[in-house]
Amino acid sequence: MSTTKLRLGPLPRAENLKLTFTCPAGLKADLERYAALHSKTYGEAVDALTLIPHMLEAFMARDRAFKRLNKPALSAAP
Repeated sequence: MSTTKLRLGPLPRAENLKLTFTCPAGLKADLERYAALHSKTYGEAVDALTLIPHMLEAFMARDRAFKRLNKPALSAAP
């Protein structure tokens, strides 16, 4: 196993829903290269379609403005 650490770590198991989107050819090629590197790094075959939701989730988790605006309202406890 490689000692390279990718920002996106090993993938968790989760229930999934199907979405369809369109992206530029260059982005698709980059996603496929990332998937190949991820597979090599973690020793488990994974394709770009499997990685996309995890990448989006990681992106949103690190977006400070989104987190700030998406916080549930704090209830006034007596």
